[in-house]
Amino acid sequence: MASNMDREMILADFQACTGIENIDEAITLLEQNNWDLVAAINGVIPQENGILRSDYGGEPISGPAFDPASHPAPAPAPAPSSSAFRPVMPSRQIVERQPRMLDFRVEYRDRNVDVVLEDSCTVGEIKQILENELQIPVSKMLLKGWKTGDVEDSVMAVSIYIPTNNSIYTLTPEVPCFSFSPFSALQESLNQNFMLIITHREVQREYNLNFSGSSTIQEVKRNVYDLTSIPVRHQLWEGWPASATDDSMCLAESGLSYPCHRLTVGRRSSPAQTREQSEEQSTDVHMVSDSDGDDFEDASEFGVDDGEVFGMASSALRKSPMMPENAENEGDALLQFTAEFSSRYGDCHPVFFIGSLEATFQEAFYVKARDRKLLAVYLHHDESVLTNVFCSQMLCAESIVSYLSQNFITWAWDLTKDANRARFLTMCNRHFGSVVAQTIRTQKTDQFPLFLIIMGKRSSNEVLNVIQGNTTVDELMMRLMAAMEIFTAQQQEDIKDEDEREARENVKREQDEAYRLSLEADRAKREAHEREMAEQFRLEQIRKEQEEEREAIRLSLEQALPPEPKEENAEPVSKLRIRTPSGEFLERRFLASNKLQIVFDFVASKGFPWDEFKLLSTFPRRDVTQLDPNKSLLEVKLFPQETLFLEAKE
Repeated sequence: MASNMDREMILADFQACTGIENIDEAITLLEQNNWDLVAAINGVIPQENGILRSDYGGEPISGPAFDPASHPAPAPAPAPSSSAFRPVMPSRQIVERQPRMLDFRVEYRDRNVDVVLEDSCTVGEIKQILENELQIPVSKMLLKGWKTGDVEDSVMAVSIYIPTNNSIYTLTPEVPCFSFSPFSALQESLNQNFMLIITHREVQREYNLNFSGSSTIQEVKRNVYDLTSIPVRHQLWEGWPASATDDSMCLAESGLSYPCHRLTVGRRSSPAQTREQSEEQSTDVHMVSDSDGDDFEDASEFGVDDGEVFGMASSALRKSPMMPENAENEGDALLQFTAEFSSRYGDCHPVFFIGSLEATFQEAFYVKARDRKLLAVYLHHDESVLTNVFCSQMLCAESIVSYLSQNFITWAWDLTKDANRARFLTMCNRHFGSVVAQTIRTQKTDQFPLFLIIMGKRSSNEVLNVIQGNTTVDELMMRLMAAMEIFTAQQQEDIKDEDEREARENVKREQDEAYRLSLEADRAKREAHEREMAEQFRLEQIRKEQEEEREAIRLSLEQALPPEPKEENAEPVSKLRIRTPSGEFLERRFLASNKLQIVFDFVASKGFPWDEFKLLSTFPRRDVTQLDPNKSLLEVKLFPQETLFLEAKE
């Protein structure tokens, strides 16, 4: 029985080859074939259309092509669970296969050509299409990158079970690459990526490494040291071009074949043997690097094993762990991780978020929809042979660093130490669920480092992709861009929902504000009216008080006046006739000996106080109120009679 991890891989391969997107249907078909991938694929995609199969042996039976119009389709019977997937018919069955479209992305030098054909096409037909696009004869064209190895032109795509999307590349060894000038050719090569297929001779293992044209031969050898544990000074190479004479030379000017070049590396046993091999094979195209060993004597001359010397050197280089084992908080651990990462791989690397995983979620997910980003979690492991190559060649590539900084929040953790591994699995189980935690727990050391692409959703965090260390810059970029497409679609929906929610909230806020302003206006109007009424009441009270006061004064003056003398009196009498501003006349008799003040009091008792009105005479015109009030009427010549009139003072 296949394990759960094997079944997941078989399921993924089966869906990629058959194009069946329904997972339940795919699992049913695999279970009917006891999880035999080839048998399940043959049951769904036979090698030719219209193959007849018997009910018993399953052998193809030749016969005429099946015509659905002339033969009614019998109802299929359920297939036994113990047999391979094969719908059972009363006598024989006809399997009709719909053609599957395959997408080939073909890379040739600085060009990419997309070719879409049915899976019944042959490799030769792909070459014929490329001949028209690239203007290169089919006879001089080699198609590389097939997962099954090199294939002949007559091989059909359906027979090698390739997925729907494929990336291959074209080699033309006999076609030279022309350029307008050596300088422009070098500039173009510096921007290209070279794939070095390096074979480790002793263990017969092959590594596919991508390097930019600006990388040096020395950098290649150091990366190979990380993979093979062969020190640079003990590496014996075959396949370098004759022009590659200096380790400081960049790959673009070394004469490597583009886009792919094969090399072989092994360990030389001693310097003497290496020098002999170099003299004997001076005409061969290979090179031994001594650039890193000039300052050291050969360990074998002192009886010390090379592995011990360089094992100690490797330990010295890595004596500082990427992350402390028992850091109090995640922020301190990330500070040391970033510093150690920079010291190992340089300053050109993704900006790692310093803080806890929860704080990273806050930064990436719990902001406005327009400001949200994807979360990239880098899981480091020092004991994996892929770590140094992945970090230096993929994670520190300028294109990857730029794309991550623009679209992602990047967080990192080191799983080398068991305590840190357990700590992360606890965080993973809490934030991503047990399935993701179990997936990371079952990863083997050589499958690290891992790159998790996480998208925040309303109720949970979804892991979109898990990228293992055995990848290339182009593949890593494609998977990042694919995750970005999914995120962008979700982000647009979130932005739309958020805008609609904000619009509703804005309308509600505007309504609330209008209501508040209306209440304030009503309250202000009411308060103004109340103030006006209060002021009117106050003025009215003052007016009443003034009137009462004036009335009291008037009454007191009226009561204080001496009695009016009769016309026939022993003493001289002065008769005064006073015209009011309203045209009425006040008449009264006074003794000629009465003081002028008594006249003023009489006028005031009638409601015309002398401080508000002036009393004028006509002939001669004079202001009587300006005369001395203590003089008698006789003295001021208001005798025996006089007509006066009142006039309000200005």
